Parts: sequence; structure tokens; C-alpha cells
Amino acid sequence: MSLEQHARENIDRLLTAAGWLVCDAEKVNIHAVRGLAIREFPLKTGYGFADYLLYIDGKAVGVIEAKKAGVTLTCVETQSDKYTQGLPDGLPRWSNPLPFSYQSTGNENRFTNGLDPAPRSRSVFAFHTPGLLAEWLNNPPNPPAHTVQQSLPQYYQTGSTFLARLQQMPLLREEGLWPAQIKAIQNLEQSLKENRPRVLIQMATGSGKTFTAISFIYRLIKFAGARRVLFLVDRGNLGDQTLKEFQQYASPYNNFKFTEEYIVQRLQSNVIDTTARVCICTIQRMYAMLKGKELAEDLEEESVDKLGGLFKRPEPIEYNPTIPIETFDIIVTDECHRSIYNLWAQVLEYFDAYLIGLTATPSKQTFGFFHQNLVMEYNHEMAVADGVNVNYDVYRIRTQITEKGSKVESGYAVQIMERDTRKKRWEQLDDNFSYDPNQLDRNVVAPDQIRTIIQIYRDKLFTEIFPGRSWVPKTLIFAKDDAHAENIVEIVREEFGKGNDFAQKITYRSYGAGGTKPKDLINEFRTSPMPRIAVTVDMIATGTDIKAVEVVMFMRAVKSRAFFEQMKGRGVRVIKPDDLQSITPDAKAKDHFVIVDAVGVCEQDKTDSRPMEQKPTVSFEKLMQAVAFGNTEDEVLTSLAGRLARMEHRLKPEDDQKIRQLSGGYSLKDLAHNIIQSLNPDIALPLFTAEDKGEASRHSGESRNPEAQINEARMRIIQNAIKPLHDPELRALLTEIKKKNEVVIDIISADEVIDVGFSPEALDRAKGVVQSFEEFIQAHKDEITALQVLYSKPYKQRLTFDAVKELAHAIEKPPYLWNESQLWNAYAVLEKSKVKGASGRRILTDLVSLVRFAMHQDNELIPFPERVNANFNAWVATQGRHSGEGRNPEPFTREQFHWLEMIRDHIAANLSIESDDFELPPFTQQGGLGKVHQLFGEQLNAIIEELNKILAA
Repeated sequence: MSLEQHARENIDRLLTAAGWLVCDAEKVNIHAVRGLAIREFPLKTGYGFADYLLYIDGKAVGVIEAKKAGVTLTCVETQSDKYTQGLPDGLPRWSNPLPFSYQSTGNENRFTNGLDPAPRSRSVFAFHTPGLLAEWLNNPPNPPAHTVQQSLPQYYQTGSTFLARLQQMPLLREEGLWPAQIKAIQNLEQSLKENRPRVLIQMATGSGKTFTAISFIYRLIKFAGARRVLFLVDRGNLGDQTLKEFQQYASPYNNFKFTEEYIVQRLQSNVIDTTARVCICTIQRMYAMLKGKELAEDLEEESVDKLGGLFKRPEPIEYNPTIPIETFDIIVTDECHRSIYNLWAQVLEYFDAYLIGLTATPSKQTFGFFHQNLVMEYNHEMAVADGVNVNYDVYRIRTQITEKGSKVESGYAVQIMERDTRKKRWEQLDDNFSYDPNQLDRNVVAPDQIRTIIQIYRDKLFTEIFPGRSWVPKTLIFAKDDAHAENIVEIVREEFGKGNDFAQKITYRSYGAGGTKPKDLINEFRTSPMPRIAVTVDMIATGTDIKAVEVVMFMRAVKSRAFFEQMKGRGVRVIKPDDLQSITPDAKAKDHFVIVDAVGVCEQDKTDSRPMEQKPTVSFEKLMQAVAFGNTEDEVLTSLAGRLARMEHRLKPEDDQKIRQLSGGYSLKDLAHNIIQSLNPDIALPLFTAEDKGEASRHSGESRNPEAQINEARMRIIQNAIKPLHDPELRALLTEIKKKNEVVIDIISADEVIDVGFSPEALDRAKGVVQSFEEFIQAHKDEITALQVLYSKPYKQRLTFDAVKELAHAIEKPPYLWNESQLWNAYAVLEKSKVKGASGRRILTDLVSLVRFAMHQDNELIPFPERVNANFNAWVATQGRHSGEGRNPEPFTREQFHWLEMIRDHIAANLSIESDDFELPPFTQQGGLGKVHQLFGEQLNAIIEELNKILAA
């Protein structure tokens, strides 16, 4: 068969699959079917023959120019354009010239839609269905406003396209959007108007990417007529979270909720709702759907970057007639830095749709995939400056075992634990047992290493990390694996002296009380006061929105820069003070979060490359998942067979029986042998038998490639060998059995703290805050009333509470975003010996102490209430000495002194007191203005004046 004939055979196959009837010109009945593709159609004199002429509903609509494989198709666009103008006179047509033209080799296809403004060819996976072309042709016209209807080509008067409607989008309503979101939407729409097929939006974690996406999706459906949008996520729990955000979105144009106006489908089966305008789906499920396979539930929660990395040469996706290429007009892929690699890129490139990528951490490959079309760049630093994110400090914990491992000498007994059952036994060591840090929580568990880190966190939490708090901030701890997470949870509960609800493990295998699912545990952690601490591996590492998190603790290393940034991003989200206090009652506001680094993750070099490049590092479970997804690469199957063979040596009889029941009678040894045997290239030769030769002889005039036939036979053998592993129950059983290895529990080694405290970067950040604050008060000393008063010595006027509030408002605005707590903590980090009350809660009048210390008027930074109290005690001492009888301060009675203390406390919080203030709590609860007059009589005004002057000095 010639290359040209092979190309036309493939084209015929693709047309048929897309719903076209392909026939020769002499056998035509243009009314027999809706979509007809006529081979070798003769055109007008001088125009030659159209390789395929397309008819829709009895009228000519377009052409296909066929070329052999390897021909570059852009160079034949002029030829097919000529054919659209060469239809013989008198034949029925939708317009002249014909609006649609394809160029195809059967492997590569390009398409030009003449209904578009400035028509431009684009690559398409296959041919569109006749129904879509008919829909385009029958759409009502929507010409650009500046054109005259009569001057348009004829087809503009009978149809329009998504691109045409994009040109007429109304102005964006900006209410409720942050400036970065406004810019992202406007730039995106401009890019789409310019017909750029791929768009990348980089926005920092927590800066509202999903809300931005829903906003532009709504506009593209409502005003540009997008038929259906695919919103791709890479984990099931992120799909659930995205659906909630669609349900909460209220239109700025009519106040309807998105889901009240349009149907949004959370795709959890292999059936797309044709009435849905938005489909939310994991990329794993869409891949399985295109392959015509069901997806095991556990694979929908599996990390796509790890799973995709298992395929060196992924099995190609073929055209699936049940899911045409035009199913979606727009594809939005969230966390796109993880979903563009070989396996998943096929999903994105299957559909004839604009691709919009969302990410906080793009890599070089991300930029390349999206054609360097970055329409929005909004990093964490910009988001912090705009008050959209909060910044962070790093609190480093270094311990001896974490840094260097340990050694248990012979003669000691250690515990040995089976991974799967967690059953333990004691065993005396005959030899010294040494382990390095890399073995921790993998092959060896050192409980005191975990305990030491948690103890340090507990002891430093309310004195250094979040001084003055009594509620443990919402804390997210990243563990190495599920077993490590289990150990951390147990020790956290014990060291904090709390119950089960205080700390929870949230991994793919965790279930709470009453069978609570992991996604429900996430929701509890997000919205409820309990649990205070969540321990995870990677389920909450990316995308999951938990705004109240104020501490992110790393007890595992991370090599990927993008993954590390995503994990850090769990703490950056802003939250309203009232919402935070409903979860953490003693939190005033979230102005920063703290990374507690227990393994040096912030100091380690990281890479932009994808993980899981080398198969030796791939887990047994991931290898089986790769096979379940259709991977038949020699490297993957060899690795899997080798691990199955190793398992066979320590297999228990009862486990062997279970395997045979699920595998159709095969043992582990049989499974491994069959896989290795199937990879032998010579094994396929005997299968090239008379049956295959007979098949070849039936193709008269054709010479089928023997090598291709041998490869087909070999693939049949491989598929038979791995067929048992397609059963998810067998895979689950093998995973469970594989984990029946043993872990050494070292209860002998006691860990020691090497160093603890804020990182040098945190010190530099604190230094920058202090320097900027001191520059601010110097620069504004003549503009802000409070600074004018504090800079004048002696004070020309009394400092008022309103003046301090004015100062507070000034420093809370961008780009400063300071408050009294943040400034106090910065000074405490730099000059700990001079800063008092670091563990106390800050109040607004502490700003007075901060300004005085920054101006170097005071040698110590003392909370304003403490200074007021010291001044009060000194004043009382001048009023008389304590009498020996009753210990009443002369000349005041005990009741008078109690009222003086209330006056002192009011001044500490408000800088001064006036007569009207006695009509406020707590004075009104004890008699108010009348009572204070009764107690002090004519001395009251003099005492108030004196205390206002002395206490706030």
C-alpha cells in the first residue's frame, strides 16, 4: 500500500468514526444522511479535484485535502482554499466560498473555519462531527459592530462562532474582584480574541485563581456562547472543592448563583451530561474515559505527576466516537504544572478547545507547553504587598537524630513492627544497629526524635512562635508516609495532653469516627475548631483551601521546587478576622504564618524537573497503577516482575491462596514468569502462524508489514500476561502483602536538640520590618498627629486615642500592612533582651510604646499597660503610705482604690479618661458616674486630670 493510500484509509476511518458517510462520487445520495464525505469530487474547470467534498443536510459545506504522512500541512492551505471556491455552478452550497476546509495526512490534521473573523488554520486531533458544523451554520449572525451587514460574506449572515462572539464581549464588571483578578480576566479575554490557542495564568496560591477562573468561565458562557467548559483538576477532593466554589459564585450581572443559571456537572462516572455547561473532572478520569476504561476510585486521588512519570512512552489515545473532539470549547486545567506531561498532555490535545492553564508555580516546561503566552504573572511577593497573601517566617528545629541518625548497641532489645498489622514484638540485637537520617520513618522509627520535635513545638509555641496565644493555631504537619503520620498523631496527642479530636491524620487511607471520609475530615479541619492539628502526606499538599492554617510544619524532605511552593501555599491564604476567630478564638488576625522546619527543607536545593524519572525509585504500588493505566513499557514490566519475584520468597500460604483466587489460579511466581516471558522478542514468532499469514493473504494487492504483525502478536502476549493485574482487587491485595515487611522501632536512642529558633531569613525579614517602620515614623513625623505629639518634648498636647487609631490605619495600608503584634514580634526577634511581654497579647495603645522605642526615647520596649501600671504605682506612693491596719493606701479607702485601678486600666487601653467614660462598662456595672462622684466628691476632676497626665507619660 502506498503512503497516499494509507493516508486516505486513515482519513476514511476518522471520518466514519466522527459520523460521516464516506462514498465515491458515483454512489452519492446527498439526502441519505446528514453528513456526507464524497471522494475525488470534480470541481470547476481549472480547479481540479477535491480529495473529499463535505455535504451537510444536502448542501456542500467544505473540503478535505489529503496528503501522505510527513507532508507539512500549512503549505497546502492555499490549495484547499482554492478548492472551497471551485464548486461547480448550480450545486447546492451553504455559502460561496465554502466555509470549512481540512488538510490531513490521516495522522495529522488541520482545520480552517471560514466563519471565524480572520480565519486561521489550527491543528485538530480528528474531524468534527456533522452535527457541530450544522450548529455553526445555523447559529444566528453576530457580526462585529463596526461592519455593515450587507458587506459580510454570505456565511456571516447564517452563522457565527465562539471566536466571532468573543469580539463583542461587554466590559468586565469589576465589583468584588481584586486588581490582579481584573487584570487576569481582561488579559485572558484579549488573548482569546486574538485567537491564541493556549493561555497561561500564574497567580500565587491563595490569590483567588479559582474565583478568577469561574468569573471568566461565566462570561465566556453568557456572552461568548461557549457551549461547554471542562474544568480539569488532578485530585478528586479538589474537584469537590471546585464544585462548592461554583455553587457559591453569584453573578454580578443578575445575582443568580452560577449553578442556578447553568448546570455544573461533577463528573464521577464515564457519562458526560450533555445539558451541562461546565464539567468538573479529574484528568485521570478523562484519560480513562477517552481510553474507554472504567477508573478505579483510588486512582482519582493519586498524584498525577507521580503517575504520569511512570510512562516513558505513553500508550497513545485513539479517537473515541462517544467523546467527539468538539465536546468542549474551553479547557481550564488547574495546577497545570502537573498536568501537561506526556500521559496527560494527550487529554488536553485531544479536544478542539482553547487551553487555559492555572498555576502558582510554573516550570520551564509549563511556559513551553502554553506557547510562552503568559497573560498574568502574580507571584507571592506581589500578593503579600497587595494584602492578598500573608507572608511567613521560618522557625528551624534541629535535632541530633534528624541530622545524623543513631546507633543502638548490641545486647539491647528493640521492637520490630509489621507494617500491615502494626503488630509488635521484642528482639534482642546480636550486632550493633546503625541507621542514617534517610532511613528514619522508612525502615526505622525513632519515637524520641518525633517526640523531641513535638515537645519543642509545644514549648515554644506560646512564647516564641505565637506569643500570647492559648489556643494552638491550626497546624498542618507534612509526614513521609501514612505510617509516619500515624506515629506523629499519636505523639502529638500525648505531648499536648489532648484527646482524639485535637489531632487527626488526613491521608487517602484515613477515616474518622463513624467512617468519616478523608474529604469530610478536611472540611472539619477547615471550618471547625477541632482538630487543631492535621497530619498529612500529600493529600492537602496542593490546591486544598484551608484559610485558618497558621503553622505549616515539615517533618519530611521535598525535592521538587514546585511541590514545595505548593505545600508552603497552604499557609498563605488570608482570612477575615471574624472567620479566623470563629475557628481560633484568641487569634486577633492572620497577618503571617510560620513554617516550622524540622528537617531543613527550606535550606535544601530543589529542582524544577519532574519527580519519578527513574524507575528504581518508583514504588511497587505506582508500578501496578501504571500497568492499570495501560503502560506496557519493558522497563516498567521488568521492574514489576522483579518485585513480584522477590515477594514470592517471603509469601505466607494463606496469602498465596488469596492471590490465586483473584488472579485466575496464578501464583506470584507464575505472574512474574509470564511477564518476563512476554517480553522475550522471540516468543512472538511462533504466533505469526497460518492465521496471521491467512489474514495477510486476504488483503489482496496489499503487502502487510511482517514486522508490524509480529509486534501485534507480541502485544497480545503482553496483554495476556498482565491481564490479572487489571483487577483492582488483586492490585490492592498485592499492595497489602508487599507492606508486610518489618520496621525497627528504636526506643533506646534519646534525641537531643542542636538548635532552635527563627531562621536567618526570618531575622532579615524582622530587620527589614524594623528598619522600614523607623523610616516611616521619621518620614511622617510632621503629618500624622500621634507622631507630632510623640516627637514634641515636652508634649505640646495630650496624645488621644483617635490619634493613635489614625497612626494604626496608616501603617495597616499597603505597602506596609503592619500591626502592633507584627512590629512587636519583629523587635522581639532582633532585641530579645530589651523587649518585654513578648508572650502577651497586643493592644492598640502598644503602638505608643513601639514609637517611643523606635525613636529611642525608651531603652526598653514595654507593653503600654505595664508602663501605665508602673506610673500608677509610683503615683499611689506619693499619695500616702500603706497603713498597718487594713492595709488601705492612705488617704484612699479600699473601694476608692478599686475604682482607681479601673481608671488605670481604662487609661492603659484608651490613653485617657473623661467624665462620659464612667457611663461605660465596667464603671456602669458598679454605679457609674454617680458612684464615682459619691466616692471622690470634689477631688474627682483633679484626680482625673492628674492621672491622665501622669499615667500615659
